[in-house]
Amino acid sequence: MKILAITACPTGIAHTYMAAEQLERTGKQLGHAIKVETQGAMGIENRLTEADVAGADAVILASDLPVQGRERFAGIARILEVPVQLAIKNPAEIFARL
Repeated sequence: MKILAITACPTGIAHTYMAAEQLERTGKQLGHAIKVETQGAMGIENRLTEADVAGADAVILASDLPVQGRERFAGIARILEVPVQLAIKNPAEIFARL
């Protein structure tokens, strides 16, 4: 499955990036293609492109804030919103829920 994700936390320093690493690591272990955009203190990094969105099967929004550019995913049926802490502590549960 091709999965996109966005991570963001209120301070955007540590948890945003910890969640991104956990989602990437777990997604790859489960055999998924995954790309994660971070929306942290440094702004948007590893931005998801239109080509990324066009071929995506699902989107994970691991955020404690409103995600910037959420409208990009209007055509994707599976969008899962979770707290950023769940992505850090139990990313496998997130993939099981997709």
